[in-house]
Amino acid sequence: MKAAVVHEFRKDLTVENVPIPAVGETDVLVKIHACGVCHTDLHAAHGDWPVKPKLPLIPGHEGVGEVIKVGNGIKHLKPGDRVGIPWLYSACGYCEYCLSGRETLCLNQHNAGYSIDGAYAEYCVADGRYTVKIPDNLSYVEAAPLFCAGVTTYKALKVGEAKPGEWVAIYGIGGLGHVAVQYAKAMGNKVVAVDTFDDKLALAKELGADLVINPKTEDSAVFIQREIGGVQASICTAVSKRAFDEAYRAVKRGGKCVAVGLPPEMIEVPIFDTVLNGVSITGSIVGTRKDLEEALQFAADGKVKTTITTAKLEDINEVFKDLEEGKVNGRMVLTF
Repeated sequence: MKAAVVHEFRKDLTVENVPIPAVGETDVLVKIHACGVCHTDLHAAHGDWPVKPKLPLIPGHEGVGEVIKVGNGIKHLKPGDRVGIPWLYSACGYCEYCLSGRETLCLNQHNAGYSIDGAYAEYCVADGRYTVKIPDNLSYVEAAPLFCAGVTTYKALKVGEAKPGEWVAIYGIGGLGHVAVQYAKAMGNKVVAVDTFDDKLALAKELGADLVINPKTEDSAVFIQREIGGVQASICTAVSKRAFDEAYRAVKRGGKCVAVGLPPEMIEVPIFDTVLNGVSITGSIVGTRKDLEEALQFAADGKVKTTITTAKLEDINEVFKDLEEGKVNGRMVLTF
């Protein structure tokens, strides 16, 4: 099969022929029809994070396609089923986190396209216990970004606990943020979108954002506190120290700053203000299988639609370059 492979960090991926992976007892083999391109894939290819991915590596954790072979231990899936392979490739199933519905915190998890080969390939093996079916009225291309960008932002909004009618701020209107705007509106929130690119703010307005602010023209936290008295939840998908600082300061008393993006810098937290204002700072990482089912249903109901540009597997290095330079509006999806 054809696949895009990382052999060395910060080097171009090579598109080459590799063996189709074998199917184990609880595995399924998926013929990939589409795979979203996430910034995490770029971090994996660059080896940016303290915990390094395996090498060689086939990236991709937004892979969707058709089941063509099923392991003997999987009874709920069959050949022909339309499924996706999320970031949470598998977890142990028996630790305190798995047993309490927090499987994304499992210390023995595997991650697609990171510790396990992913879906930048014509075929991908997946743990059948952690694949999720795609609703019938979603195409493969439409569904692919929801397996990370969709479920990640949906879960972050749940963590933020803003009630219908309350304000949330979305920092970074990229692949995750533009979907977050739609989930927030579908959940009944008022939305202020923050980004340094005017075209992304224009997209946010098209998607329903009530207010937009470019922090190049004014400190977004000052603007938000002045105009609406702060937000109940800031969802920060951006990967800069400044964005996190402003996201924190935009929160009203008793609100939450939810960290989603992973900037390389350390973030300073003013303890006095945090205590005095009763502000919570919390991290949110992807979502469980149940979160993913819910996130997909929002899209199936027509309430969320990812802005998508498609490319071929052979274009992956150009796609990565555009992603690194902030030129991608919405989500890039590789089609097969």
